[in-house]
Order: sequence, then C-alpha cells, then structure tokens
Amino acid sequence: MSHTEAGAEPGAVTPGRSRGERGARRAAHPGLILLVIAGAQMMVVLDGTIVNIALPSMGRYFDKSQTDMTWALNAYTLAFGGLLLLGGRMGDILGRRRMFATGLTLFTVGSFLAGIAPSFPLLLAGRAIQGVGGAIASPTALSLITTEFEEGKERTQAIAVYAAVSGAGAALGLLLGGVLTNYLSWRWVLFVNVPIGLVLITGALLYLHESERLKGKFDAGGALLSVGGMVATVYGFIHVAHSGWSNTETVGVFIAAAVLLVAFVFYEARVVAEPMMPMRIFENRNRGGAYLVMFVAGAAMFGLFYFITFFVQGVREYSALKTGFSFLPVAFVIGIISQVSAKLLAKIGPKPLIVFGTVVMTVSMLWFSRVDVGSGYWSRLLPGMVLLAIGMGCLFVPLTSTAVSKVANTDAGLASALLNVGQQVGGALGLSVMTTVFGTAGRTYTADHTSELQAKLAKATGGNHELAGAIGARVAKAGSNGMQNADIDKFVSSLPVGQRTAAHDFFYGAYKDFGHHLIAHGSAMGFLTGAGFGIVAILAAVFLINVKKTEIPADGTAAIPA
Repeated sequence: MSHTEAGAEPGAVTPGRSRGERGARRAAHPGLILLVIAGAQMMVVLDGTIVNIALPSMGRYFDKSQTDMTWALNAYTLAFGGLLLLGGRMGDILGRRRMFATGLTLFTVGSFLAGIAPSFPLLLAGRAIQGVGGAIASPTALSLITTEFEEGKERTQAIAVYAAVSGAGAALGLLLGGVLTNYLSWRWVLFVNVPIGLVLITGALLYLHESERLKGKFDAGGALLSVGGMVATVYGFIHVAHSGWSNTETVGVFIAAAVLLVAFVFYEARVVAEPMMPMRIFENRNRGGAYLVMFVAGAAMFGLFYFITFFVQGVREYSALKTGFSFLPVAFVIGIISQVSAKLLAKIGPKPLIVFGTVVMTVSMLWFSRVDVGSGYWSRLLPGMVLLAIGMGCLFVPLTSTAVSKVANTDAGLASALLNVGQQVGGALGLSVMTTVFGTAGRTYTADHTSELQAKLAKATGGNHELAGAIGARVAKAGSNGMQNADIDKFVSSLPVGQRTAAHDFFYGAYKDFGHHLIAHGSAMGFLTGAGFGIVAILAAVFLINVKKTEIPADGTAAIPA
C-alpha cells in the first residue's frame, strides 16, 4: 500500500510514489481508503437502477406518462455516458483526488436537487448533474486504485473489491429503491445519496493522495457535440411516441441530431489534436464488434428493467418493495455466470461466449414479447429474466477482453472505458426507441378499443348520460398516465351517493382491464423491438468478432471498465 507513513509530513514523498504526487492530509488504513473509493463507485452504479423502481411513483406525482418518464433515466445516462471519457481525462490533467471529490460533490448536489424537485424539469436537471458528477467520479475512482495501492497482491485485491461492488450495485439499487419508495417516498431514492456523498467527500479530501498531473488538453468540443447529438436523438424518438414520424418538429430534431453526430465524428477524426475518442480505436474489427454488442446489450438490459418495472406495478399491481425483490434473481445469476464465463474464457476464447450470450439475450426478449395481462411472475417473468441474466453474464467478461485485445498500452484504459460508454449510451438510445414503439402501440390499441370501452361505460352507468359524461371527462383529464387508485377513489367519493357504485364498478372493472391490456400490449411490442436489437448483436458477434484465446490479455486489471 503506498500511502503517507505515520508521522510523515503531508506531501512527503514515500516509496513507490513520484514527486509529482502529494500525500494525504491524514494517514489511514488501506481498508478505509478502499472503502472511500469503492463506496463512491457503489453510489454511482447503484443510481443507475435505484430510480427504476420509483419511476411509476414519480410519474404519478408529476403527472407524466410512461414514455415521458424515460427522461428520468436518460438525463442521467446520457450525461454519464457522454462525459465519461472527458471525466477520466480531467482526472489525469487536474489531479485525481481533486476531481474525485469534485465529481462526488456534483453527484451529491444533483441528488439533493432532484430529491426536492417540485417540477419535472428540475428533476431532470438534478439527474443530469448527477450524471456529470458520476462521469467525473467513476473513472477517477478506478485510477485512484493505481495511485493508492502498490502493484501486486494489494492492487489485485482492491480491483477485485471494486469489480464486485460494480456488479452488486445494480442489484442493491433495485432492492433499495423498492424499500425506500415503499416505506418513505420516491424522493428518498435520491436523498439517500446526500449523507453518503458527504461522508465520501470528507474521506476523499482527508485520506486520498493527489496524483501527479499530466500535461494535455480537454476535448470539450467533442464532448458537447457527442452529448448534444445523443440528446437530440433520444428527444426525437420520444417525440415520435407523442406526435408521430410526420411531425415537423420530429423531422427537424432528427436532422439536427444527424448533423451533430456527423460533426462529432469529423471533429474527432480531423480537427482536434487530442480527441477524447480517437478514431484509431475502432480500426480493429474485433473491437468494433465488441462495442456494437455492448451497445445493444445495454439497450436490452435497460429496456428490460424499465418495461418490467411498469408491467409488474401497472398490470400485476406489485408494490415498490415487491418489485425490487422480483429483480434480485437477475443480479445473482449475472454474478454467477460472469464467474463461470471468466473461467471458460481462457479455454474456449471469447467468440463462443459472446455468440451464445447474444443468442440467449435475444431469446429472452422474444420470450417477453409474448407477455399479456395473464402473465405471472413464475410462469413468464422470472424465466425471461433468468434467460436475460444468463446472456448478460456470458457477455461482460469476454466483451471487455475483446475490446482490449491487441490495443496499445496507451489506449488500454480508453478501449475498456468505451465499453461503459457504449452500455450507457446504448441503454439511453435503445430505451428511447423501445418506448417509442410502446407509445405507438398504445395509441393504436386505444384507437382500436375506445368504442368498446365507451360501450362498457354506457352499460355500467345504465344510460345515465350525465354520469357517463362526468366519467369520460375525468378519464380524458388524466391523459396518457391514466387514473391511479387514489385518483379513482377521490373522484368516486365526489359523486352523488346514488352514482358511486356504478362509477366504482366501471373504474375497477372495464377501465382497469383496458389499462392493463394497453400496458401489456405496448410492453410486448417494446420487447419485440429489443429482440430486433438482439439479432443485430448476434450478427455482429458472428461476423465481426474473431479474436483468438491466445490474444486475450493476461492481466486481469484490463478487464475492469473504467
């Protein structure tokens, strides 16, 4: 462990540390230093899933549709994925301890702002600030391990803890999100980061060493172009869900997105001297295939968490707590299969594992595309989630090994980090496409079944046009988000006593049934779209990836995403 020896002056040079690095303010046990670094990574990873369980509750509070609520996820993932490479560069140039603490500060402030948000735009602003903070803290956290721990057994153990925390964070986020939403409120899935963040910031400033600063420049222009292009693309797909493909604003947004993304590629390839994403990294066919597969895998995984969350709460009427527990098998299976695939990698090479993983992932999405209102957890949902988890578990380790195969030492960190970028950005863009399909399917279903619902309303009200009109007006006011149980009960209690039974029977009968079928139909179409992504991943795995097992890096540290 390379830390300031007890009694040494802060800033003193210790064995194994260059003179460009400064000591910690206080000496600390290696376990405490690792706790600060791993704790930060846990908080950042956890936030990618903890909000999923709270989304239906958030949607009801802000009166937003299921499609609109994708922004609560995408505001975070686009900022995080789009700025991840720039964040790592900032740590190298400005100092890793400083930027680690800065990232944690932004993340904590963003969590607080999102937690107190009285409006949807402020919620999104807080989530975006969280993403910026995460993009700075996460790559810096891994780099700090090389600063704080000497190469060898100690560093290997530290990286193992870091990797385990990265994997467990997603599962803990789902469970913790369910507990906090169920017993407190959706705001606490955001507030929980504030005290944790303050403790980690204090620990970082007191116990971590400052790294030697490297010379270089920031590629701020590339970051702005890439994030702008991706945000425009996501906005375009979500706008399609509301207004259709022929809408003038939709066309304009997609044109702007294309211009920004093309400009980004040109800027990185021809203009900037020190690009954050040098095009040479994509020249290797195997590496390009690995990025494409991870991009699609991110879309599938984000889509599954999102649609299953709304399905089990909206159709099966699970509580937030029960929803969180329903996802736990996914994390356990991914953890087990990842260990198995790591052992098989050296024996059979990455391609068989990647092909098998993409096939299983696609089969799981096809399985989910058969979901309907009668689909139960044990008969339909759990088998599909286990299949997806097996597929994901077979992909992570071999994809990382393929990405860093035959890469120059100076680009190893970038090659690995781009997998994380691909997963985050793929998740955001894939989710926006799948929710667009959901929204379109929902509109079609509504148009096809509105007359049937109106007939059931007329029958339930016994020809009372005044009551039918009042119910119809209230349903229309609820919009695409629909009326929740509390809204229904409040409305029914406001009616004259003689009308309450008929209204209650309609809402908890025909109206509920209509809403359940709409969510199930839209979700099935979204999963079918995810299966289409899976087919692309299979083709990429079969035709682009051909790395041999002898070309896999022997250093396990290369396989940890930055």
